Amino acid sequence: MKAIVSNKYGPPDVLEWTEVEKPVPNDQEVLVKIHAASLNYGNLVLLKGEPFLARFAFGLLKPKYSIPGGDIAGVVEAVGKDVKQFQPGDEVFGDLSGSGWGGFAEYTAVPETALVLKPAKLSFEEAAAVPMAGVTALQGLRNKGKIQSGHKVLINGASGGVGTFAVQIAKSFGAEVTGVCSTRNVDILRAIGADHVIDYTKEDFTQKAERYDLILGVNGHHSISAYKRSLAPNGIFVHVGGSGAQMFQAMVLGPLISKTGGKKMGTFLQRANQSDLVYLKELLETGQVNPVIDRKYKLNEVPDAFRYFAEGHAQGKVIITV
Repeated sequence: MKAIVSNKYGPPDVLEWTEVEKPVPNDQEVLVKIHAASLNYGNLVLLKGEPFLARFAFGLLKPKYSIPGGDIAGVVEAVGKDVKQFQPGDEVFGDLSGSGWGGFAEYTAVPETALVLKPAKLSFEEAAAVPMAGVTALQGLRNKGKIQSGHKVLINGASGGVGTFAVQIAKSFGAEVTGVCSTRNVDILRAIGADHVIDYTKEDFTQKAERYDLILGVNGHHSISAYKRSLAPNGIFVHVGGSGAQMFQAMVLGPLISKTGGKKMGTFLQRANQSDLVYLKELLETGQVNPVIDRKYKLNEVPDAFRYFAEGHAQGKVIITV
């Protein structure tokens, strides 16, 4: 089968479009013919080996997982004898980041717990946009952010992959949602249901009087103290992505701030979770959440997709069609 292979860390140029052996599923695995995949920040980490600490999980000197790609959608071609949830012909989508990656290929063999039946109303491209970004948004808002109906929620970096899901998921919880983005993305946020939109090129939300029960920091370069200023007395700040300095502050200073006063600040890492993907599937089927897709690339164009994604200006998700 054809696949994108990475045998060393570096820029997109290190990726090879080549022929590799088609995987054979073991007794607990499902063989999926992949129709679509998508890019996430984790793919960039796996490509570059940065930040360096990530190499302790992905391989110290070279990538432990030679075929990148986490999000997939496709059709089950075969199942191991112990597989209970799926059968050949099922249309599925899922997150491979917890089971060896391998999404940028024509086929993958993965544990059945990495997959969920694809909503019939979604195309393979739309379904492939969901897993990592959608679950990151869900876990950040619900598990770490303790979102409740009526909460005032701000999403900083609301027009990217995680951000567009976060806006819609927060609305599904009954929150009043403010999205922060650049001028060109204002209409996108309004279209997906944001109650308020702040154009960061024109105003700084940290300098405004409004206070929020929950802030999800998906992007941006505000200091931890600026975020704290924008929180309500018992508000929660959840760092999901941004600058390296911001991540350091959230990890080191966040816990210290959380011990003084009612405001809580911290960071978290998304974990692939089948039950969370089932939860998202229900939101997708009822139309409460709809994937936002920016661009589509073919499998042999993955290096170009990485170059575009690394610029940091994607409006929603970047999709790979297989």
